[in-house]
Amino acid sequence: MRLCMDWRSVKFDWNRARAFLVTAEEGSLSAAARALGMAQPTLGRQVDALEEELGVVLFERVGRGFTLTPSGEELLEHVRAMGEAANRVSLVSMGQAQAIEGTVKIAASEAHAMILLPPILVKLRAIEPGIRIEIVAGSGSSDLRRREADIAIRNYRPEEPDLIAKKLRDIPARLYATPGYIERLGNPKLPYDLRHADFINIDRTGLFLKGMNGLGMGLTEKNFPIMTENYLVMWGMVKGGLGIGVQDALIGDAEPLVRRVLPELQPLVFSMWLVAHREVNTSRRVRVVYDLLAAELGRPTPEDAH
Repeated sequence: MRLCMDWRSVKFDWNRARAFLVTAEEGSLSAAARALGMAQPTLGRQVDALEEELGVVLFERVGRGFTLTPSGEELLEHVRAMGEAANRVSLVSMGQAQAIEGTVKIAASEAHAMILLPPILVKLRAIEPGIRIEIVAGSGSSDLRRREADIAIRNYRPEEPDLIAKKLRDIPARLYATPGYIERLGNPKLPYDLRHADFINIDRTGLFLKGMNGLGMGLTEKNFPIMTENYLVMWGMVKGGLGIGVQDALIGDAEPLVRRVLPELQPLVFSMWLVAHREVNTSRRVRVVYDLLAAELGRPTPEDAH
């Protein structure tokens, strides 16, 4: 059954349409309510009201989730187009959609912002001098949906339905310390040789300790006398000879003040993701920055061959 009606005669409530769109994309009312930051009963009433307004059934319940009816699938195409059009109108009204001028906010960890971004931004300044960059540096995750940043460099894939994510590469992280500190440890050869070493802790959850012990180090909380959630502070402590720290191998191997601890040890691996709001498809200046970051940060490194 097709949804046959004169769309010009429908007085569309965008809140109801958005409720339908996110529910369709998330697959359940509970997930959609979390994505929109609203109460599930309120969201359900908006979807019910849209069905009543249109006179069709949009969803069929399957277990704990929903599946679209044929009418719902047809409507979904229209609502998605409406959302994209509304976003473009908003951007054009601000004079930003096609301009290669203006500000782009990039969220990244302190280490990535300080070490990886500068050479990329040099290229950006040469290509598009009209684009201003604002760096949001920190260990927390900026909320792209609230425009705390336009683009974010993250170590996990986002779950929000209105964000676009591109996996750039897997990052090997290794242990580093100063040559002098490694000598004081007796030039360890095996993981268990680090059982008396000091580590600079960057994790309050205990996962770092658990991960190290999973490699056979036999550590306790006493092995972590210094705690910081700031990666630059941690890295400064490591370069100052206070202990061992974990770092992206691309950054660690380029630092002359340190060297790898247990060079043959298998690296810890985490992913690098480039994340942006969907307006990356309609804002040229955001797209330019996004594409440059993807190209530069996604390049293979010598470590990738190991």
